Amino acid sequence: MNEARIDKWLWAARIFKTRTIAADACKNGRVSVNDVNVKPSRMVKEGDVISVRKPPVTYSFRLLKPIEQRVGAKLLPEIYENVTPADQYELLEMNRISGFIDRARGTGRPTKKERRAIDAFLELD
Repeated sequence: MNEARIDKWLWAARIFKTRTIAADACKNGRVSVNDVNVKPSRMVKEGDVISVRKPPVTYSFRLLKPIEQRVGAKLLPEIYENVTPADQYELLEMNRISGFIDRARGTGRPTKKERRAIDAFLELD
């Protein structure tokens, strides 16, 4: 087997949890192969560079082995090489750090002390 469907490969390589989610990502234009948006049925081969947009980050992978059957997590280095630029991971870290403004669902309204802290943070601009 020297080719595989992109939706099956994304699921088998554990990029997405289910094949349905992988297919939906392809349909919605969040997956590209060699900088071209693809449909879920697109066949990929060894050496292709696959970009997956999971906001706020765009992950990039170089396909080493086209597979359609899910493998264990320990075998993933044989399946793909992560070629995501470092600036994407910095963007993810910045998003995680600045995320304290968004309150977790179900935590209720901020207390007076929390409101003052939020206001003080927002006035630093």
